[in-house]
Amino acid sequence: MEVGSLPVELWRVILAYLPLPDLGRCCQVCRAWRELVLSLDNTRWRQLCLGCPECRHPNWPSQPHVEPPSWREALKEHALATRTWNQNGPELQSSACLLFFRRRKDRRVWHVGPGCEFETLRGALGVVGPYDRVVLHPGVYEEQAEVALKVPVELVGLGRLGEVALLVCMEQQCPTARLCNLVFMPPWFSTVVYKTSWGHVQLDNCNFEGAQLQVRGPGTCQARFCSFSQGSSAHLLGVVLSLLDSCDFSGSDTASVTVEGPPVSERNWACKHLAALARTLPSCSVSGNNDSPPRGRLAGSTGGHQPPGANVKKEHVSIEDWQRRTGVDAVCQGTVIEDCWSDGDRSEGEEENQDGGGTNNTKNQFTLDYKIPCDHHGLSHLLKPRPDGSLPLASSPDPPSVTPEPLTFQQELDRDPEAQMLAASTLGCILRRCLFREGKGGVHLSNYGQARLEGNVFRGLNYAVRCIQNSTIVMLRNDVCECRASGVFLRLSAQGLIAENNIHSNGEAGLDIRKGANPIIVCNKIHSGLRSGVVVLGNGKGSIRSNQIFNNKEAGVYILFSGNPVVSGNHIFQGQAAGIAINENGRGIITENVIKENQWGGVDIRRGGDPILKNNYICYGYSDGVVVGERGRGLIEGNHVYCNKGCGVWVMSSSLPQLLGNYITHNCMYGLAVFCRKDPENIEARDGNWPGQEGIGGEGGSGERRGVEAEGREGQENLNEEGELFAWESDLDSEDERHSSRRSISVALVESNCMNYNGAVGLYVKSSEPLNVFANLVNGNRGTGIAVLQSSQLTRLVTNCILENGRGGVTVEKDCRVELRGNGIYKNSGHGVGFSGNGQIVENDVVGNRGYGIQVSGGADIKVMRNRVQPAQGCGIAVLGPVKGVVHDNLLFQGHPGNKKTLLHMDPGNESCVLRNNSVLRHNNSCTSAPPWVLENPPPRPLASSPSGLSSSQYPSRLGISMTTRISATVESGCHSGSMFCSIL
Repeated sequence: MEVGSLPVELWRVILAYLPLPDLGRCCQVCRAWRELVLSLDNTRWRQLCLGCPECRHPNWPSQPHVEPPSWREALKEHALATRTWNQNGPELQSSACLLFFRRRKDRRVWHVGPGCEFETLRGALGVVGPYDRVVLHPGVYEEQAEVALKVPVELVGLGRLGEVALLVCMEQQCPTARLCNLVFMPPWFSTVVYKTSWGHVQLDNCNFEGAQLQVRGPGTCQARFCSFSQGSSAHLLGVVLSLLDSCDFSGSDTASVTVEGPPVSERNWACKHLAALARTLPSCSVSGNNDSPPRGRLAGSTGGHQPPGANVKKEHVSIEDWQRRTGVDAVCQGTVIEDCWSDGDRSEGEEENQDGGGTNNTKNQFTLDYKIPCDHHGLSHLLKPRPDGSLPLASSPDPPSVTPEPLTFQQELDRDPEAQMLAASTLGCILRRCLFREGKGGVHLSNYGQARLEGNVFRGLNYAVRCIQNSTIVMLRNDVCECRASGVFLRLSAQGLIAENNIHSNGEAGLDIRKGANPIIVCNKIHSGLRSGVVVLGNGKGSIRSNQIFNNKEAGVYILFSGNPVVSGNHIFQGQAAGIAINENGRGIITENVIKENQWGGVDIRRGGDPILKNNYICYGYSDGVVVGERGRGLIEGNHVYCNKGCGVWVMSSSLPQLLGNYITHNCMYGLAVFCRKDPENIEARDGNWPGQEGIGGEGGSGERRGVEAEGREGQENLNEEGELFAWESDLDSEDERHSSRRSISVALVESNCMNYNGAVGLYVKSSEPLNVFANLVNGNRGTGIAVLQSSQLTRLVTNCILENGRGGVTVEKDCRVELRGNGIYKNSGHGVGFSGNGQIVENDVVGNRGYGIQVSGGADIKVMRNRVQPAQGCGIAVLGPVKGVVHDNLLFQGHPGNKKTLLHMDPGNESCVLRNNSVLRHNNSCTSAPPWVLENPPPRPLASSPSGLSSSQYPSRLGISMTTRISATVESGCHSGSMFCSIL
């Protein structure tokens, strides 16, 4: 009979009446019949699947409203899973098929209930043979003593689930058993209703109410479509392998599932079958609340969730467009930062040039015939166009247009063998597609326990997962939300793999890592938390890679109390506080992250924080890019810090960072600001009482200080539950090799950075500590290149290139101690050097600046020696006022032929300054060609070689923790009026 003899619709109506065995036979007739039967997926197959008394909706309990991809495949999966319990026995090895059917034929069915063969369950179990079925009719069956299962048996409740209830305590003493469609309630003498220590038990469509399931290795358990309510739980001790699939856990008083102890070495018969079943089951995912981050607050910026794809995302954003969209253009122009000083003030030289009809374009300041070439200095390679014609970052008027994309999970597995091994592991307890809700805890692992969690939903608990005492957890594609404390806790050398989870809307941190825990955390979404996204403290470690961490109320990643994770390749954005905060002696290696659009500092380091911050993109923030607060340390190297509304990098003078090779560009305020926190007007802010503090860090607020204290209290509660001491702060590891990869310094170091196109001063110093500034490129800033307003200790400016800034090149105010040596100061719109402090100006090239070359004024005590100076139209060196010191061995070149000012000028009344051995070269009026003046022996500064004598003394490698303030984390500001930098998180 051919299918084509009748319409397909009519065949579907006919086949809809066939039972499951007949549908299977029809599939074997021919290919056309098979395709016809398979086309009944949404009709007959759906009806068969939902009508099975041993099966619930395939996506129960977490997503019963979502239909499966195939109802037929769901029914097939259920049928295979329900047969695991009877696949044991040596007789199956020779002729599995025949013996299987023979044994099924010999199986007997026993009925228990009023009017049946047996009135009690105990009576029926006394006579059953191996693999017999016991059918319990509706009713309540109670036993006053423990019941033992001595032969393999199948217990099935008749009718709807809930009509058969057992008040018993069963101990399995046989290799295998199956229980289906039953409700278990605890008897009067025990809360444990079922226990096995070496056999396999299969539970299908059962309810546990206020009862406990106990499995001890080498015993195994397979539970499907079971409900654990009213304080019920599953306790697995030393299990080798158990599978809990599509179960519902609610109302637990403790953890719903407890996995304790390492897997025992002995295996029972079911282990290989459960392992095969776990590998063949389809990969599960949770649709849950996969909230994508809102579209970026900065339209067109790098913000927002990006779909997985190529590893590099190209994004073309001009600084003008970004300023116009965010309304920050006014902030970038003439920003008044101090009451006594503004980078909008024009120099005398600028005013004179404007009066003379000069233009704002510094490249046309004077006839090129008389300009000394200075483009081949030691940092010129940072400014030259690339072979393809594109501009390097240091000379590009636009911010970077390429940011790295997070790696996919498969890419992470390909490059990490340990993660690959964990992802493939099937040891311990496997929980799949379960729902944990409205209770105290979800899953608790302790004492070398192992578990794999895949596709589960944790909602409305105190905590979702707690993993302690060298246990191993694998979490894949789970949804963890609305926990009252942290979502996932890892303590006491716990480890594992946490990947592709959606962790959101939790009351504390999404992940809390402490006390030597060292997990691999990759490709998760961690967002919308009421506290931090990830917190690492108390010697916690971990590898945090390729995650999307966004829209958390506090820091996206918070590292403190000797926490030392690796944070790499993450996108951390749209947070309501800092992107990454390192506090209270926190450490860590933070590399190749994209940190953007955060309300406070992109990275905040203070109070002994000492991370390695390398090759990150820190951009489009609503405050500063990087904040190094009181006693902050760290190696900050190779980062791209751009388009932040505040400063690129904010450093307090009591800190000791190393800034090496960073690109600090296109920020609305200073490129790099070094501030003294001892300003008297900021005492209130230093004490933590800054304006708006009550709005930071949650309700009732004292900002992050309140938050950290609350974390400490939560930690105390958790640790007490685990039988540990709260004094974990005193159990810190000894000093490790964290300083071995970097230079030991005793003075804050700023070296080989590019500070370009910022809205105010390139480098702003108002400090009470020494500072070394070596080999930096400072160009194209709207304000002065380098401004030193306060420096009671020596600030060294050595071998820097300072050019084409919108105001002067270098400004040094009164009472500052500054050394300028070996710098190239070119083509700035104001004075090359304006110096009113104390120090020396030695061996600099000051060429092509619109104001004076070097202006020394006030009561300065200074040495000006061996400099080469060519002004555009002003004086070469001008000594104004009662200056003390010497000006000798300088070489001065005349600039524009129309410049009538003297190249070397000193006020007539000055008797305390000595001028000697200075050389002045002027144009020869009788010669029509320009003199061949060049800077040679040496060539234009800065020179390509590193400055000598840069070694520094050993700095104490550890800062002690005061136990009286161990978690207080009080807020230090030290900021001046108008600052936008992040005080704390």
